[in-house]
Amino acid sequence: MLDPQNIPVIVGIGEITDRDNGKEPRALIVEAARLAGADAPGLLEKLDSIDVVSIVSWVYKDIAQVVADDLGVRVSHAAESVAGGEKPIRLLGEIAERIARGETQVALLCGGEATRTRVKAAQAGQTLEWGPTNKDAKPISALDFVTPHAARYGLLQPPTVYPLYENRTRHVWNQSAAEADRESATLWSRYSAAAARNPFAWITRPHNAEQIAQDSADNRMISYPYRKLMVANPSVNQGAAILVTSLAKAREAGVPEDRIVYIWSGARAKEPDDFLQRDRYDRSTAQNSVLDTTVAMANRKPQDFDLIEFYSCFPTVPKMARRTLGLGEDVQPSITGGLTFFGGPANNFMSHAIAAAVRHIRAGEGHNALLYGQGEFVTKHAAIVLADSAPAATPEMRDVQEQADSAAEAVPPLLENYEGPAEVESFTVVYDRTGNPAKAPIITRTPAGERVVALVDPADAEGIAILTEGDRHPIGRTGAISQGKDGLLQFRFG
Repeated sequence: MLDPQNIPVIVGIGEITDRDNGKEPRALIVEAARLAGADAPGLLEKLDSIDVVSIVSWVYKDIAQVVADDLGVRVSHAAESVAGGEKPIRLLGEIAERIARGETQVALLCGGEATRTRVKAAQAGQTLEWGPTNKDAKPISALDFVTPHAARYGLLQPPTVYPLYENRTRHVWNQSAAEADRESATLWSRYSAAAARNPFAWITRPHNAEQIAQDSADNRMISYPYRKLMVANPSVNQGAAILVTSLAKAREAGVPEDRIVYIWSGARAKEPDDFLQRDRYDRSTAQNSVLDTTVAMANRKPQDFDLIEFYSCFPTVPKMARRTLGLGEDVQPSITGGLTFFGGPANNFMSHAIAAAVRHIRAGEGHNALLYGQGEFVTKHAAIVLADSAPAATPEMRDVQEQADSAAEAVPPLLENYEGPAEVESFTVVYDRTGNPAKAPIITRTPAGERVVALVDPADAEGIAILTEGDRHPIGRTGAISQGKDGLLQFRFG
């Protein structure tokens, strides 16, 4: 049996959803932290570690230390993470490791975003007096995560990149467009139902599968095959905080046993940063290794988990995850509500998922929870298990990169210049606000197996129809690539 001094546990959670007050991220984080402290009296003042999940809606100077000062505590560890939607899970695992080693006594994991206020202020021409601002730092932009080559072809934002996986997996899974759309909509309706039960969700009105799959003015196509109700909603103001300590310190502070949630082991890995330099678009060996390892370290079968949160920026992520774990189509993928309905506070969504898992376990609605987060473009992956009982082994956040890399196939050479025959590997069609095709990036393979990015002309009605009209099966079809007048490569079918 593990020494209680080395068993990491969650003792406090705090969340805030700010619809009207326009609080800055700093204020949201501090308020959530104080709520977490009130959840476990006497421990917040003893903090010696603060980890802030990377903030997108404002660039602060030393935000972790600022939070410590606002809370009136002195800490030996104060850091803001790099970007990534998996970061709350990875950070929780790393905090657990430090507590298990005796390096940290009481830790705070926290984050907050006020993107809605930023957008509204920009629209009104208002200047926000937030801070302290890091005037030397460059705000994060989409160009920080993609290559210039990908950006030239419009493969710049998550809604244009994730369809590469969505459309390729549909082809490999032998689904019709209608079947794939139905699976996505049904899955998203379950996220919606979870959000309707979550008091901190941004959208609390449940949506059924028909509403999610239906084309309408409020649910227009963003990037084929994703409509608005299938993509993350970043325009929210939300904050969360998690208070972590050892079992011994929790008991010393008088935290009731039924309020203590145990941190078990997890795993992490990543795909190549450049999504054009990956082996395939119908799976992620990093995702597979992380999920399989996390389940195995818990000595459980995937079906044994009472509570699940599959990251849900876009449907392809949980669809791949549930297949990796061998779970059926009836899976309940969320206790939080997902990034469409609960809200997508940039990198911090999984902090809210951790808080939701704690609430459910405390309420006796499950003995354990499997939480899986993902960042960038199917790039970074992390998972962890929480439970109402102590783990059998010292918790760790295991690096399974070697396992993920060894499972990957050879990456096809990427050609930036090519003319000649090619076969469709994957694609998307990006739509403007009027519902018309604006750009159609396509990934192809040459007869020699090289990968080439090209565009189908939005004015090529037959080409767009092949890509988007249900069962015309564009993947695997052939055509020709030529040099366009603008210097970009153009693809035509047939």
